[in-house]
Amino acid sequence: MPTQRSYRRGDLMPVMVAVIVAVMGTAGLLLVDFGPDGGSQGRGTAKAITAAAVARAGAIEIASEPLT
Repeated sequence: MPTQRSYRRGDLMPVMVAVIVAVMGTAGLLLVDFGPDGGSQGRGTAKAITAAAVARAGAIEIASEPLT
């Protein structure tokens, strides 16, 4: 019986590792986006990438906020 118990515990290891990686990755992305330095929001490169994706899709981008 002890062999079966350790085998079942081993089945959960990949799931636990996947959950830890997902949580750490999400926390890292949130820190980059909303962290102390402002992250990628509002940077010129982010706007250029968005504009390129919109143009490639054949859509028109309309600003939701007035330009300052």
